[in-house]
Amino acid sequence: MTAGLDTPDRRGRTGLDQTGRDLDGNPRVKVREVRLLSSHWYVLRTTTFDYQHADGHWSTEQRETYDRGNGATVLLYDTRRGTVLLTRQFRYPAYANGHPDGMLLETAAGLLDQDAPEIAIRREAAEETGHTVGELEHVFDVYMSPGSVTERVHFYAAPYDSATRTAVGGGLAEEGEDIETVELPFTHALDLVRTGAIADAKTIMLLQWAALSGPFSAARIAT
Repeated sequence: MTAGLDTPDRRGRTGLDQTGRDLDGNPRVKVREVRLLSSHWYVLRTTTFDYQHADGHWSTEQRETYDRGNGATVLLYDTRRGTVLLTRQFRYPAYANGHPDGMLLETAAGLLDQDAPEIAIRREAAEETGHTVGELEHVFDVYMSPGSVTERVHFYAAPYDSATRTAVGGGLAEEGEDIETVELPFTHALDLVRTGAIADAKTIMLLQWAALSGPFSAARIAT
């Protein structure tokens, strides 16, 4: 008996080796075997598949995939004051890979946890920043690291002001979260991207979108 296969793992999951076995959207890919490597919290699998190359020949390939579920993120902005609301929290993987202190400036974000993306990001924004989000603008959906991580992140933007502040924020203590809310002038946030002080991909993408075609773009400001 193996946890995550025929008995529940710590999150109550079974059959974790079945994901991907029924994929049939690409006739050039034939999945042969899926093996569960770990299900400690998220799920690590190795999949063996046959792949038909552009010249017609077939080869057998093997890939590891890390499945942490899908996520959502939101850029909170105030065009009247010209500010954005970000978070700062410790990220051990970044710290282990060269970030000076592991404290990253980010847009509010979190995993869907079986909720619809809009519901999940409203929850995460409230937990992390203390703001109750009103109207959401869907920006795009992105595979952040498609070579190894299955996660698709849903990107949103929403206005905030003093009236949307309904709680303290800071994250959930029971989940070990210790999140600081950081308000920045939008122009300064862009400067931090240029200097590398903001090094989180989702945050950079949303800030650049905001400047090019979002709430701080010339076209929107003109209207």
